[in-house]
Amino acid sequence: MNYPKLPSFRLDNKNALITGAGRGIGMGASIALAESGANVTLVSRTKNELVELTNHITSHGYKASYIVLDVNNEKEVVEMINSSDPFDILINNAGTNRPAKLIDTDINDFDHVMSLNVRSVVNLTKQVVAKMLKNNLKGSIINVSSQMGHVGGPNRTTYCASKFAIEGFTKSLSLELGPEGIRVNTICPTFIQTPMTKPFLKDDEFKKTTLGMIPLGRLGEISDLMGGFVFLASEASSLMTGSSLIIDGGWTAR
Repeated sequence: MNYPKLPSFRLDNKNALITGAGRGIGMGASIALAESGANVTLVSRTKNELVELTNHITSHGYKASYIVLDVNNEKEVVEMINSSDPFDILINNAGTNRPAKLIDTDINDFDHVMSLNVRSVVNLTKQVVAKMLKNNLKGSIINVSSQMGHVGGPNRTTYCASKFAIEGFTKSLSLELGPEGIRVNTICPTFIQTPMTKPFLKDDEFKKTTLGMIPLGRLGEISDLMGGFVFLASEASSLMTGSSLIIDGGWTAR
């Protein structure tokens, strides 16, 4: 009998690029991949956060470096990718949200959210993929989407539009890159307790309503996502592409 072997969740000798890495979900993803053996490159605009996180990771014997970069700056992104070794793993995590009813939405806020949540993802992914293909790498691209890329929500027209766009981008790109052995998936969290969600969750009524939508009855922690990032980055998910890993406590099961 040829019994199957458990695929490896290890990421040894893999180079990973994580955007929005200094805090929140990006911080968790960076630690998770580093502890799984990857050499992680951390990107964000905030140097002090990157320095602290890099020191934390390397002090535990793992491999990490950082680049201070605004992913919305297309010229800087191109220069960074051109001067870096090719990446096997890309986590597009940098993002933002400016909640408002549609009739109160400032079009400049819409442009800001779409630029960071969608345009910068397309540009960076294009540069990383070009280098993957040039070096014949069979990599993994993980786009941080949201449960709001699968359902709607009040005051979330702009945010939902950006995350639905990421879901469509992911599916289409997976079809283009599948023959090359490059996988593209999304990870879709519910409300995670991070610096970005903290202002919203201070509102007791909002928090109560949010918890009422989650069958498991609690908000997400950064640690709830860390295993998902390792799974999508590793050979354990080698047959998974163009799909979404929804970690939402049951929100979208309704």
